[in-house]
Amino acid sequence: MSQINANITANPQAIDTLISARWIIPIRPEKKILENHAIAVKDGIIIAIVPASAAERQFQAENRVNLPNHLLSPGLINAHGHAAMSLFRGMADDTPLQEWLQDHIWPAEEKWVSEEFVRDGTQLAMAEMLRSGTTTFSDMYFFPNVTAKEASQAGMRAQISFPVFDFPSIWGQDPDDYIRKGLKVRDDFKHNDLIECVFGPHAPYTISDEPLRQIARLAAELDIGIHMHVHENAQEIADELHKSGSRPIDRLHKLDILTPKTQLVHMTTLNGEDITQIKETGAHIIHCPTSNLKLASGMSPIDTLMSNGINIAIGTDSAASNNCLDLFSEMRIAALLAKAVSGNASALNDWQTLEAATLGGAKALAIDNKVGSLEIGKRADIIALDFSQLEQQPLHQPIAQLVYTPCGHLVTHSWVDGKPLMADRQLLTIDEHAVIFKARSWLGRIANNN
Repeated sequence: MSQINANITANPQAIDTLISARWIIPIRPEKKILENHAIAVKDGIIIAIVPASAAERQFQAENRVNLPNHLLSPGLINAHGHAAMSLFRGMADDTPLQEWLQDHIWPAEEKWVSEEFVRDGTQLAMAEMLRSGTTTFSDMYFFPNVTAKEASQAGMRAQISFPVFDFPSIWGQDPDDYIRKGLKVRDDFKHNDLIECVFGPHAPYTISDEPLRQIARLAAELDIGIHMHVHENAQEIADELHKSGSRPIDRLHKLDILTPKTQLVHMTTLNGEDITQIKETGAHIIHCPTSNLKLASGMSPIDTLMSNGINIAIGTDSAASNNCLDLFSEMRIAALLAKAVSGNASALNDWQTLEAATLGGAKALAIDNKVGSLEIGKRADIIALDFSQLEQQPLHQPIAQLVYTPCGHLVTHSWVDGKPLMADRQLLTIDEHAVIFKARSWLGRIANNN
């Protein structure tokens, strides 16, 4: 034995957690699959990824997790949603977007949304997301202070997009009021490493030019992002052309909204000029295929966007327009839909899809220096999936298996900042029974209209 190896064996490094597994997909290096390796975690940071046999000698771990039938991946990043709307799941199915919003969702929100509603709905959404592999989520909804608090208490990483409208709602009176309250949420959580706050102007058709100019100016001064529904369906484009003579994306470009920290959600109806403006400004696309399909909103040309070097992230949207928050399910639909839309069977291939749901989401949220891949120096946001089940046999290609087979229910463990949030399918920071009880209570209240 060499002197170096002898010293390693005699003086193993003290760490918090050592996780060993059959496979590790780190995302970086690209398309790399590690077999029989282990991840060493200290103070919430990945400090080593080494063969499992060497890890046993090199580290003295306070917690050892041995998963011989499992695959480790970065935690998934759900780049767009409205968590509290989980309490509206299944309430207004099979209706087109404008009818869904104007005749069902907006009236329900006016009647039911409160701090209590947002707290209970967010807990339900987080529990579902954790159980299906999501460790980071982006949320745009009323009472963002409540969502931020709940995410922090659950130990989940979250981007909080505080909403801004021209008109009053349960949470604000006018654009100035929304911005003032949103920036206070940002100040309240600015020292919380799990929470990032960004501007969330709802959509081009719900906010006028002057507030958008103000948001563009403040976002640049504060160096924070902008998260917005844009080009969600063809009607939105037609209405904007009739109103201003410009397509929505062109209007936003002229107002300096499009920057490398802008997140454009949906983007289903695009022409060549739209794509050029997105590419030149460095804005990101948040793709929500299930919601777009369910509301018949349109289909985003993901293959064309990616071929233009535009970063793609994936979001579920809310459970009210999707019915589930399983990002593995969303990945599969995204990959299949991209092939059908483009007529190209290799469009959004398995690797690109997994990358979009991990590092692509981190890039869009401007947190790729922290998460999105399993690399030394990054935060230990990790999930484990049990690949010993019958439905996963035989396992020719682990990455393809993650994308093209149902996998959400195979997630057994999750960690954020190295802290376990789920172990053996049991949530550790959210009371699952209490969440179910509250959800059923809200069902009764809404159904009975009281």
